[in-house]
Amino acid sequence: MTMIEFGKINGKPVFEVTIRNNSGAEAKILSWGAVLRDFRVPWKGREQRVVLGLNRLEDYIAHSPHLGAIAGRFANRIRDGRFSIDGVQHQVEQNFLGKHSLHGGASGFGQRLWNLADFNENSATLVLFSKDGDGGFPGNLTVTCRYSLTEPGTIRTELMATTDAPTIINLALHSYFNLDGSSDILGLQLMLPADFISCLDHELIPTGEIKQVSETVYDFRSFRPIMMPRANGRHFAYDQNFFLRAADQGLRHAATVFSPKNQLSMEVFTTEPCIQFYDAVNLDIPVLGISDQPLKPHSGLCLEPQNAPNSPNIAHFPSPILRPEQIYRQITEYRFG
Repeated sequence: MTMIEFGKINGKPVFEVTIRNNSGAEAKILSWGAVLRDFRVPWKGREQRVVLGLNRLEDYIAHSPHLGAIAGRFANRIRDGRFSIDGVQHQVEQNFLGKHSLHGGASGFGQRLWNLADFNENSATLVLFSKDGDGGFPGNLTVTCRYSLTEPGTIRTELMATTDAPTIINLALHSYFNLDGSSDILGLQLMLPADFISCLDHELIPTGEIKQVSETVYDFRSFRPIMMPRANGRHFAYDQNFFLRAADQGLRHAATVFSPKNQLSMEVFTTEPCIQFYDAVNLDIPVLGISDQPLKPHSGLCLEPQNAPNSPNIAHFPSPILRPEQIYRQITEYRFG
């Protein structure tokens, strides 16, 4: 375990903690945005980097599309930035298309300085306090994020939150994964055991309708390449919420990604009811990433366990409301091997 100062924001230091396990997996975590900046796993006698990251704090602040950050207070989208709790309507920041809310607003949790509360050889814990009215959200909220490494190549995120007034919460790790260092992820194989998706309008906001994936481009119930050419030869883009099957016990299986190039796989297990699959079609960062790689469309993919987008406004979606007598908990594991 090591800790260094990665930079400063508003005169306050931003720390980077490096944690390791006995097998040689290594993760670097920033106190800005609770960002997973780097993660390397042992594979076939060498280290394989499996996430996209940036080299400087200034690059994250200026250019990062939640690259490796914890998105919140409400990850994903809320129609018109409005919702009601117990008959009281709340208006939050409309930072998506000038009318909807995305990832908690322009100053959401992925754009904040967290407190590095604890760390050891294989784990790091960060804490963030979000005051009542922050971005328009009600309730004083205390959030904890714990990253830990287990053998041989698993990174586990544990997210917890408490509030003093009814509020909504939906947290997600927004890492961009690339299993083999290729310039794009279109050749990766994806299996996503979900039978249903939420239907979206032309602004990517769920309408409330739920659709079966069978005989659609969203059917990943068995392994197939992510690449899906359209009739015009362009790649079909994904930014879609999938409803996961219930688990018999423990964490539910959310997805598996496999690289034919180096035979490495990533399995995702989670407590969450949904997962957002985004193929980074809009990724275009004007600075180089770690290892000096360009970060362009499809350079990585996001698999973000979370609650359903726009769930505060759709009664038959899982409720995102958190009350003072409750504790929000999310556990997600990304298992490599």
